[in-house]
This record gives sequence, C-alpha cells and structure tokens, in this order.
Amino acid sequence: MRRQASETRQRILDGAYQQCYASGFARASVDAIAARAGITKRTLYQHFDSKDSLLDAVLAQQHALMIARIEHWLDPAAGSPAAMVEGLFVGLARWVERAGWRGSGFSRAALEFADLPGHPARRAARRHKGAVEASLATALGSLGHPAAETTARQLMLLIEGAMTLALIHADPAYVGAAAEAAGRLVGQSPA
Repeated sequence: MRRQASETRQRILDGAYQQCYASGFARASVDAIAARAGITKRTLYQHFDSKDSLLDAVLAQQHALMIARIEHWLDPAAGSPAAMVEGLFVGLARWVERAGWRGSGFSRAALEFADLPGHPARRAARRHKGAVEASLATALGSLGHPAAETTARQLMLLIEGAMTLALIHADPAYVGAAAEAAGRLVGQSPA
C-alpha cells in the first residue's frame, strides 16, 4: 500500500510539472493536473492539501533534478575555470535547443507570482537560483578562481539573460553570445 501511495504521489508530481510547464504554474488547474496524472482530484488532495503545497513539492523535485544537471555541466575535471564555463554553456545550449523548451520553470514561476513575494513558487525559485549561484561559486573556487563568488553572480546574470532572450526571441543563439561573454569574464583578472 505504501509503495502504491508513493507511486501515485510521483505521478502527481510528474503530471503537475508537465501541466505547469505547458500552460503556466498559475494557470494550471487542479483538474488539469489530476487529468494529466491520470487520477481524480480527490486523490490529488489526499496527497497535497492545496495547489500551493503541490507547486512547492513539484519545484523541490525539479530543483534536485536541475542542480544535478548543472553540476554535471560544471565538471570540475575540466581543468580550468574557462573550460568548466565552456562546458556549462554547452549543456545550457543543448537544453535550450530541445524541442518544447519554454524557459526555466523557476524563472517562469517567479514571474507568474511576481505580485506574491511570499508564494511558495517564489521562495522555491529564490532557493533554486541561490543554489545554482552557490554551485557556480564552489566549482570556480575548486579550480582556484580568485573571485569565485563575484564571478558566479555575473555568470548567473549571463545565464538568466541568455535563457530569457532565447525564449523571447525563439533564438538559442543568445546562449552562444552569453558563452562568449562568460569566457571573457573568467579569463579576466579580478578587479
């Protein structure tokens, strides 16, 4: 029985992310999420007491998946900050070029709930983006980059800008432009 409940919960989380990513976190109805997961709305509410708690769980799961992906892209075995950053942007470019890509789910969720600073989706986005920046700083620091935290913040600006503009213009070339700027950034001496 416990395994079945765990599998149902996972189906709900997967269906909710698919529905929210397709139609928007705010616009995805509980009915549509339940249908996507192949369950009843009653079953959904047996696992999550509200749509907000469901969104929080969905984003927590996506956070773990995305951090693992980013840390793979940030392979510290690359040997140098420049090589590591190049790998990061190669991975980002592949992700952006995937069919059906609609931007970062965390950025989209934060924007959809921009008027609700305490909303679970906003908090999840803030935690996720902070963790990505921390991963960048740690990876740069492990390779001896002298300004790891400052450079990580600047890389976040390039990553977020590239994803946003690639989405707005439906042009993944923005990732390449950001990669060029990032390469120059990590090759410079700190001010």
